[in-house]
Amino acid sequence: MNHEVSLRPVTEADLFLFEREFATEEGTGPYQWFGFTPATGLRRRLPEDGLLGPDGGMLSVAADGETVGRTEWFRSSWGRPDTSSCWTVAIGLFPPVRGRGIGTEAQRLLLGYLFDHTRAERVQAWTDHANIAEQRALEQAGFVQEGVLRRAQWRSGAWHDQVLYAALRGEGPR
Repeated sequence: MNHEVSLRPVTEADLFLFEREFATEEGTGPYQWFGFTPATGLRRRLPEDGLLGPDGGMLSVAADGETVGRTEWFRSSWGRPDTSSCWTVAIGLFPPVRGRGIGTEAQRLLLGYLFDHTRAERVQAWTDHANIAEQRALEQAGFVQEGVLRRAQWRSGAWHDQVLYAALRGEGPR
């Protein structure tokens, strides 16, 4: 079933949904559960800049007009930040909508948004080596696998390998 997927600025109502849906490991999924975290920073920042700033941002993911998750980007660097920065992206979808192609389309839309509205040459993402569904979604969204970051992420009491993906401006379909 095809869904009309869109990205839009986060609203206060969205923050309530994020707090409810992502408050447990069942909500985030096993690859994004890093323990309990406060939402006060997002609540404080929303009226200041709408969670959109020069060093990153957050947008709500909507499917058929309903909020179903969020996508984020933040500045990363492979050298001096003033000459070697890129965007790193992440996504979180509510459990009932996973596996329906919504994440693939949302990441494709975010990739296009960042290339259209920033000067980024590179947009990257990583996911757990065991998260085959997200690896497939990233590839379908236009990202290319670059390698494995060994024991790069601490989660659930152990170190986990991450698979690094990237898309370069002008490379592949959008």
